[in-house]
Amino acid sequence: MEQTALTEIYKDMGIDADVVRFVKEAEDSLQVELQRVDETAEYCQMKVLLAMQKNGLSDIHFAETTGYGYDDIGRDVMEKVYAAIFHTEAALVRPAILSGTHALAIALFGNLRTGDELLSPVGKPYDTLDEVIGITPSYGSLMDYGITYRQVDLLPGTGEADDDSIFDYEGIRAAINEHTKLVTIQRSKGYDVRPTLSVAQIGKLIAFIKGIKPDVICMVDNCYGEFVERMEPTDVGADLVVGSLIKNPGGGIAPTGAYLAGRKDVIEHAATRMTAPGIGAEVGASLGLNRLLFEGLFLAPTTVASAIKGAILLARVYERLGFAVLPPASEIRRDIIQTVTLGSAEGVVAFCTGIQAAAPVDSFVAPEPWDMPGYGDPVIMAAGAFIQGASIELSADAPIREPYAVYFQGGLTYPHAKVGVLMSVQKMKEKGLLRNLSDFPSEF
Repeated sequence: MEQTALTEIYKDMGIDADVVRFVKEAEDSLQVELQRVDETAEYCQMKVLLAMQKNGLSDIHFAETTGYGYDDIGRDVMEKVYAAIFHTEAALVRPAILSGTHALAIALFGNLRTGDELLSPVGKPYDTLDEVIGITPSYGSLMDYGITYRQVDLLPGTGEADDDSIFDYEGIRAAINEHTKLVTIQRSKGYDVRPTLSVAQIGKLIAFIKGIKPDVICMVDNCYGEFVERMEPTDVGADLVVGSLIKNPGGGIAPTGAYLAGRKDVIEHAATRMTAPGIGAEVGASLGLNRLLFEGLFLAPTTVASAIKGAILLARVYERLGFAVLPPASEIRRDIIQTVTLGSAEGVVAFCTGIQAAAPVDSFVAPEPWDMPGYGDPVIMAAGAFIQGASIELSADAPIREPYAVYFQGGLTYPHAKVGVLMSVQKMKEKGLLRNLSDFPSEF
């Protein structure tokens, strides 16, 4: 009876009964995978709770500060809590840091000087860093300041879990030189169709690099990866992790901001770049946002779990439909992102139309590819979010280029992520991009 009532609601949303059946069969086959996600979420929840308790979080830390923000005790406790969660000496958590890209930029500019070299041993970073680094020539880039850049691309690897043969160790050894000051490691895949790096893989890579040059700063772009595993990159040797508060650690509640956590000197250098020499981290009013940032952080582990469950369901549905997915549904997760290679621009647009139609906000809007700042190709983004650009909320995006892969992420609750899966299949079906769903036998 309950399932029948739910099917009626789906019908009111415009989702056909055969789509509901198809997705429900996929969901029923995933009990082991979903239980594993819940177990990790429980561990991470306790880790966050303990950090708040040990640092004496109180409602006095939610008080608003203005102006310079001197003696903002809420801000100070926030940064102690982040440092405790990531097991680091210090942290910088500010609403004034506008995005993950902004946080990465202040880390890079704060810790690199003319004549230094930046190395990426995992291929080219995410598109929005092209102009920050100078890969795409831009006024004010690192290269504009005489900082050089080198990268070593990943190898195919064996495909096994935590496989480190994807790293070109000989290429990395050859690339490290006397000018190599900072190594940036992007944990998630960005707009590449490659596996996300596990914390274990990152640890092996850092150990290798530190064995060659112990004083090099190893920074990890942690976006989309927080609370997906029990450990974080700083537990395996990273000097610095960086991420956005409108992704995983904000729990869908933080309205803006980003964080850095790591070695004290590295954080201090980034803080000087964020503000000014002589000011550093000593100022910065929290403007009454502390309660939202704390509450979002508290909810983050279970919110991340909901997003991961949605990604696993999407993977099982689309691999059954015959599309290439990364990672497979049965694979242990390393971030919240699910890639589906749809093979055509039409497929990407139809998929994203479905995700937009499942949104609580702007569900009536039809997403279209456009030339977004910081991207080299037209990009389509589907997100009817309560917080603009919050990709911990249900969303999907893709560059309109081969192999026409779409990147699905987020879902503040698992039922909402599931609706996104249902609606994406519905829109693909309506465009004639799927086989007849009745042709698929019930195989689970």
